[in-house]
Amino acid sequence: MSERIALVTGASRGVGRAVAEGLAERGMTVISGMRTPSGELSVRLDVTDPATISAAAAWIEERFGRLDVLVNNAGISGYTPGRPPGATTVESVREVFETNVLGVVAVTNAMLPLLRRSPAARIVNVSSAVGSLTHQTDPGHYLYGLPPQAAYPASKAALNALTVQYARELAGEGILVNAVTPGPCDTDFTRGLGFDLGRTAQDGARAVVRLATVGPDGPTGGFFDENGRVPW
Repeated sequence: MSERIALVTGASRGVGRAVAEGLAERGMTVISGMRTPSGELSVRLDVTDPATISAAAAWIEERFGRLDVLVNNAGISGYTPGRPPGATTVESVREVFETNVLGVVAVTNAMLPLLRRSPAARIVNVSSAVGSLTHQTDPGHYLYGLPPQAAYPASKAALNALTVQYARELAGEGILVNAVTPGPCDTDFTRGLGFDLGRTAQDGARAVVRLATVGPDGPTGGFFDENGRVPW
């Protein structure tokens, strides 16, 4: 049981890839969940497709028998410049929630039987500081300058709430569940937002890797960045 097995969704590029690399550097066997797998330790996984989720769980069970770390990283922004909440379609909001919220539920529930076989399982949900209602209502915070959006911030706030509920359910089983914001870093996802992107994807992955590797006395049900707790 010394070898730890991790699954990272949305691991083909950006922060997800950097998280996979960071966990591998810590000696873990990392399975990269991708829509188009590449490499031996990658698996086809579309978080909006139940068939691929079930097949991925079956593949992990057959090959490894358990899962120690799940990083729910896959996400989409759904951002359309110049389209405020009042001009946003229900369909576009639903699409973002399908990936960023319901996809996390689907993957987590499919992997829970495998995580429960681990002596010290960890779940990390990759969120965003835009999901912080505190930041979004603080005129002094840099995120306050972002244009109002209906889909992405709401999906990440929902993901934070979902994180708390899983943490409450699993606390008695020793499974720690936390949400992490990587912060603005130079990836395809964040370019064009007008931030100073002096940070790399590896910088963004640092807090995710830390929460995925905390010991038994680590936190659960929290929201963190690389500097510590983030206000809800």
